[in-house]
Amino acid sequence: MNYEISQTFFFDAAHTLSRAIEADSSRRIHGHTYNAEVTLSGRRDPQTGMVVDLGLVRLAIDQLRPQLDHRMLDDVAGLGPATLENLCAFIWRALVVSLPDLSEVRVWRNSVGDSATLRGHPDAS
Repeated sequence: MNYEISQTFFFDAAHTLSRAIEADSSRRIHGHTYNAEVTLSGRRDPQTGMVVDLGLVRLAIDQLRPQLDHRMLDDVAGLGPATLENLCAFIWRALVVSLPDLSEVRVWRNSVGDSATLRGHPDAS
């Protein structure tokens, strides 16, 4: 029997974005509060009863979060354009080494009601 466990976190960041629609406001520096959820799936360990200790998940997030929080996302190496999709991929790549059972990353902005979800490694073909 497989289980899924999740941990959410947030970060505040600014960015610009070149796009065809809403171009003027997107090109100006602006910011958002981003919410993110990472999900791991697998079998629970019969000894601990856990898929993974959530303390380890929080530790991995605590190491990642400073790379995004109160940053200009345009300047974050390896992110690319600051889209929700690229944020999902960036978070995945940062966490999968220490959290190999990672199965999903979701990033959303409550203020405008949009989100992106990545299931499976972003570099898999």
